[in-house]
Amino acid sequence: MPAPTWTDPDQAATPSAPAVGSVRFTRIRYNAAGTDTRKNASVNGEYVRLTNKTRVTTTLTGWTVRDRAGNTYTFSTFRLGAGKSVLIRTGKGSNTASTRFWGRTGHIWNNGGDAATLRSSGGKTIDTCSWSSAGRGYTAC
Repeated sequence: MPAPTWTDPDQAATPSAPAVGSVRFTRIRYNAAGTDTRKNASVNGEYVRLTNKTRVTTTLTGWTVRDRAGNTYTFSTFRLGAGKSVLIRTGKGSNTASTRFWGRTGHIWNNGGDAATLRSSGGKTIDTCSWSSAGRGYTAC
């Protein structure tokens, strides 16, 4: 008969580090429809969609999305359910469970080419997505 095991209840479990690709860019709309203006509707026409590719809820608190120029969106307290997606719109609005707002007053993503990088709160690169031409105005990563 195996010996019983004992776990110290005061010892906190160490959470595993997020795996590369666990949350991914699944679409980036880098060129809002119509003429780019500084109006909020135009700015919010830009967005990135992140999708949790795991079977568990992932805490994105402190995670960042960044473009090549260093513009950075940081998640406040946020959990993304298993298999769920969240849009991060460039402009202003009220955050919901499925849409977050960067709060910018101008466009971020460069139509002719740019890159998006997703990093965990510890700075680990989880995913990247890039494009090199204006193309259709969006890319599926």
